[in-house]
Amino acid sequence: MRQEELLINRLAAYARSDMYPFHMPGHKRRTGPEDSFMNSCVDSFTNPFAVDITEIEGFDNLHHPEGILRDSMKWAADVYGADQTYYMINGSTGGILAAVCGSVPRGGRILVSRNCHKSVYHGICLNQLKTSYVYPQEIEGLGIQGGITAEDVDRMLNRYMDTQAVLIVCPTYDGIVSDIEAIARIVHRAGLPLIVDEAHGAHFRYDAMFPVSALDLGADVVIQSVHKTLPSLTQTALLHIKCNRPDGGCYADRERIDRYIHMVQSSSPSYVLMASIENSIYQMEQTDMAPYGKQLHKLRRRLGQMRHLRLADTGLIGQAGIRDLDISKIVVSTRGTCLYPAEDGLTGFTGAQLDDILRREYHLEMEMCGADYVTAITTVMDSGEGLERLGDALTRIDSQLTDAGYKPDGRSGDQKSVYSMRCDTAMSMGEAMEEKMASVGLEDSAGCISGEFVYIYPPGIPIVAPGEWISRPILEVILEYRDKGLPVQGPADQSLRTIRVVQKD
Repeated sequence: MRQEELLINRLAAYARSDMYPFHMPGHKRRTGPEDSFMNSCVDSFTNPFAVDITEIEGFDNLHHPEGILRDSMKWAADVYGADQTYYMINGSTGGILAAVCGSVPRGGRILVSRNCHKSVYHGICLNQLKTSYVYPQEIEGLGIQGGITAEDVDRMLNRYMDTQAVLIVCPTYDGIVSDIEAIARIVHRAGLPLIVDEAHGAHFRYDAMFPVSALDLGADVVIQSVHKTLPSLTQTALLHIKCNRPDGGCYADRERIDRYIHMVQSSSPSYVLMASIENSIYQMEQTDMAPYGKQLHKLRRRLGQMRHLRLADTGLIGQAGIRDLDISKIVVSTRGTCLYPAEDGLTGFTGAQLDDILRREYHLEMEMCGADYVTAITTVMDSGEGLERLGDALTRIDSQLTDAGYKPDGRSGDQKSVYSMRCDTAMSMGEAMEEKMASVGLEDSAGCISGEFVYIYPPGIPIVAPGEWISRPILEVILEYRDKGLPVQGPADQSLRTIRVVQKD
């Protein structure tokens, strides 16, 4: 490999460019104002080799914390209001695997929201669990998923009496918050633990403009990615446990979860990453959120005036199972924006097109794009200039749509979100993974049992999972996403011409 082809040189060139990140990690590649605590730490992190150590005298051991790491995690638990907090150095993925495997024994049953991250499904596969699903509500006309209702959770628990734990993702990738307090009451009434994947909500506790954290609403195990929305390095996360039983005990099995944490965490945890977790929490504790909040509200008011592009805003609260909305997520929908006249009839402006224009023409990198929307992550580390660039770009694109002959039209607003579509299960995921497989043409796979995950990444939510029938509607969605150039991943055949299915006798 030539020197100029090395990854580090590509990263250095990217850092010198004017590309602005509206994606994770939450530090946004900035160190903060000159007088900030974050900036004061920069000397230590400029050369990570200088602070990259192993378990030497005086620096404790993450897998047997007795000193500085024990005290640090206890402090973090106090900050977040948990009874116990773990530093996770392989992301929320490790926390989710530990929570799933530590809460439901091998072969048991777990109820999960269908819009969970792929790591939840991986935990299900590892422990050979039976799975029941509760589906998010549909937000009419936006193309994004709504919330999970307590009524649906109650109905599924009554249907599957052998359920041993419930796992809900909240907030969603797009900042949608379900009524966790009501869901927790239902789950606890059944004597079960509620696990909440709050990967996108580590910032909630730091200001009242954000939703209330699941930790304060009755959740028993909460996993948060500090690298997503806090000024922390990629791969850093927290797992919190809270004891919510009336007698002070825990619905969660703390010993089993602890055991699995040590199994899924690296035996050589990075002190750079652990220090980054601690620093980010300390920084957030010291930071005045008011300037960021003022800039964020200004941006949202501006985007709310767009004619074609639609901002998901707080007006959604109270409908589609939505209890609250994280305003730090800028979710812009292209649904209902159509071009007249067109040779092929109705031509819609897509999320992929919007994402491409923002990147190519405005040098703004979004967190993700769906078929008909884009999501931008903002954090306290965003600059006022960066937020203004996003506002300028989106409002200019909106005006250009008018000039190009696009008109708002509701006819595309009745399309269903893919995450609300049901898949019938032929066998458990674990069983499917052990079956003999055959590769078939993707176009010919309707009616087959999938042997692979298929998902858009990000956000990494499966469209179809191993053991599920590939229905014609699901297949059409996969083909549509592939043909639109969206990041469809999962199948071994990365060209997406074939898919592995369970071989029939």
